[in-house]
Amino acid sequence: MDQLAAMKVFVRVAEAGSFAAVAVQQDVARSAVTRQVAALEARLGTKLIARSTRRLSLTAAGTVYLEKCREILTLVEEAEGDLSDARRELRGNIRLSVPLSLGVRYLTAMLCDFSSAHPQVNLEIDFSDRHLDLIAEGLDLTLRVTPQLDDTVVARRLGTCRSVVAASPGYLARHGRPRHPRELIDHECFGYVPVLRNRWPFVIKRKLTWVRTRGRIQANNGDALLDAAIRGLGISYQPTFVAAEALRDGRVEAILQDYPPMEMGLYAIFPGGRYVPYRVRALVDFLGMRIGDNPEWDRLADTKSAKHRSTSRQRD
Repeated sequence: MDQLAAMKVFVRVAEAGSFAAVAVQQDVARSAVTRQVAALEARLGTKLIARSTRRLSLTAAGTVYLEKCREILTLVEEAEGDLSDARRELRGNIRLSVPLSLGVRYLTAMLCDFSSAHPQVNLEIDFSDRHLDLIAEGLDLTLRVTPQLDDTVVARRLGTCRSVVAASPGYLARHGRPRHPRELIDHECFGYVPVLRNRWPFVIKRKLTWVRTRGRIQANNGDALLDAAIRGLGISYQPTFVAAEALRDGRVEAILQDYPPMEMGLYAIFPGGRYVPYRVRALVDFLGMRIGDNPEWDRLADTKSAKHRSTSRQRD
């Protein structure tokens, strides 16, 4: 049995707290994972994991061994990474998670271009808006859109994502165009849950202000809320990567442009406390160059004229 491979399996089981989860990550039978850990315990002559019908827990020996394994595996990965850096050869697997709407609309094309340039790299992509535990899920990287990160998160900012408030021409013709964010309380406003449920953030008099809203439709997917707005059912607060094409095609119109919605960052987030392989760093560099501070979706969504931008000013 490969000792390093067994250490990696043990570390993954310890971090995930489940043989089954690691089996799914590695696409092998649960029994194969169990046998590897059992063989490692037999080699060491001690129990590392206490098994029960409900959960797994580390023994005292397992806790000590886990930290030693992490140190050893990090050193091995760093050594291999240094050699890869010297050769500039990208090979191996990258498991990453990307936001659903942004991933389908824009990131897939970028990831395909990266794959074409580096045919020895295998990409496994999870499209999800869920906030995942990278270690428990066995991920090398996750991309997330958020206004703020926790100080403990290891991340790199790839770009800025603007937002826009939009409604269909038909809805505005029937219900009127709000002139101030506080007028939204009199309209149907679709909230992205849990972040924008019944309150939306705007910059009013240079201060970020949360304004009360109401609406009969709430969802955790921007495309669903945009579709409701296109159908004329109400107003939607969207990142421009969701609304850009609908704005360009005139299916919805941007409103309240004198009161900018909150900007968010697009971040590459790494598993904390782990060496980041060169292939993962290369992918993040590639995405950073492609996205930048003025991403394609922002340019498509920029419906304000130069005259409006030059004369726009904050009002009460």
